[in-house]
Amino acid sequence: MKRSRRQTLEISISFLDVISCGFGAIVLLLLIAKTVEFSAPPQSQTNADQQHITLLQKQLFSLRGETRVMTQTLSGKREQLSELEKSIARLRRQLASVERQLQASAQADTTERDELILAQQILSEEMQRLQQRGSLNAKQLIGGIPVDSEYLVFVIDTSGSMVDYAWSKVRAELLNILDIYPTVKGIQVINDMGDYMFPSYRGKWLPDTPGRRRAIIRQMTHWRPFSNSSPVEGIQRAIQALYASDKKISLYVFGDDFTGSSIHKVLSTVSQSNRQRGRNKQRVRIHTIGFPVHFLAPGGRMETASRFAALMRELSYRNGGTFVGLNSLNETQ
Repeated sequence: MKRSRRQTLEISISFLDVISCGFGAIVLLLLIAKTVEFSAPPQSQTNADQQHITLLQKQLFSLRGETRVMTQTLSGKREQLSELEKSIARLRRQLASVERQLQASAQADTTERDELILAQQILSEEMQRLQQRGSLNAKQLIGGIPVDSEYLVFVIDTSGSMVDYAWSKVRAELLNILDIYPTVKGIQVINDMGDYMFPSYRGKWLPDTPGRRRAIIRQMTHWRPFSNSSPVEGIQRAIQALYASDKKISLYVFGDDFTGSSIHKVLSTVSQSNRQRGRNKQRVRIHTIGFPVHFLAPGGRMETASRFAALMRELSYRNGGTFVGLNSLNETQ
């Protein structure tokens, strides 16, 4: 008997299981999607964010502008710094040049000082030798003027009459007086108002060197400070600024006339300034040189010239000095 074969099913149980699971998953997703709805952000929150973004953009633009300004300022500062660095470099070069000049000058001064010291030693030895022979003593006079001082002060009338008519003679007499003092410890030149020829040495002594003596004569060519034709201010300032008890000082007063009100007042004022405290002795010796400008120049004031001569004669007599009245304005006489 012929057995019948079992009919094969086209769709198996396993396939149906897969299909069922798939449909179940789709249903589940639909349920989930329905319960979770999309919620857009509220309009107010959107406006606030937009305003915040706009504010940040404005701040960004402002910062960019400030950065641009700061960059330009920084560039300008860098240029200024570069110029300052160039100026500093230039000043450093100038300073180095000045220092080299000062070093050279100091070396020259040292050489000149050594030569001066040597000359002083030679002169001292020669003076000692002459003193031993009795040929020289401390009170020797040259042209009637004692030359025992170690420091010299020239008080020169720089009025118009002196400058216009007697200046060459003044320079010649200044040089003659320096010649009778071969070497001293200090020199100073002021006018009758107390103005210094070399302001940097105000209240100090000029060193006595050949170069300094030549500089004084050269400076006389264009030295023209104001003058009132009265020597009292210059004498007072010279004594107050330069007097020292351990120094032998001589003042040389150059002038041609006296326009002050009282000779007696000048004599009293100078005597008070020149008297040592507690002693009836002068601090400095005062010599006077009279130039005959008003006796020789056209339109001269004879009266003021005569008053000057009387004042200078008495002034030198009271202060241990000598009055020399010149009779010519010719520098060779």
